[in-house]
Amino acid sequence: MDLAAIQALAAPHFLDLFGAFHAEEGDGCPPGTMLLFSPLEPGFWAHVRAGPEALDGLPDPIDRWSTRVIGGMARALDGTAHFPFGGPPYAPFIKWAERTGRAWPSPVGMLVHDTAGLMISIRGAIWLEGRLELPAPAGTSPCASCDRPCISACPVGALGPRPYDVPACHAFLDTDAGADCLSGGCLVRRACPVSRRFGRDPAQSAHHMRYFHR
Repeated sequence: MDLAAIQALAAPHFLDLFGAFHAEEGDGCPPGTMLLFSPLEPGFWAHVRAGPEALDGLPDPIDRWSTRVIGGMARALDGTAHFPFGGPPYAPFIKWAERTGRAWPSPVGMLVHDTAGLMISIRGAIWLEGRLELPAPAGTSPCASCDRPCISACPVGALGPRPYDVPACHAFLDTDAGADCLSGGCLVRRACPVSRRFGRDPAQSAHHMRYFHR
């Protein structure tokens, strides 16, 4: 099976191929091909919210949706599913994202992706035995040709060129001024020009912010 067929398998679930790499010893998995999956936008959030996990009232609906869908894809591909949750121990998803050649450290510390920008949300990965043919890496980070509005986007400087000040972030979210971040997502993530083109539903960002700030 090639990447086009894998993308066709993922698309009905509003999942996109975030990137892929040929795994070697030291990558936290056996040698083979690792495929990472992220939301396909626009439309991912509406699709997930219509699924059974979002309607049953049980905890962690998005993680359970990811487990069901990506787990099913892994079985169809005769591969092994991995997820960035459910630990410890946790799979090295940051390392895997960088290994794809499509994600890089950003000026504010978090990873930036060539099409998602700072709106990275890897829902899971599938390891396959063997080495699929992969395209050449994307090249350089989008930050290389950007005026970097992310650096000054945080009103209280909690997220910028210095280490992330988590207490300051939470304190700001407790104020009236922090309501925009809670309802629409982190202003730093939204400032990224690539993020603005990605088409992520603000309701999805609000969901993740609620989990972050509870």
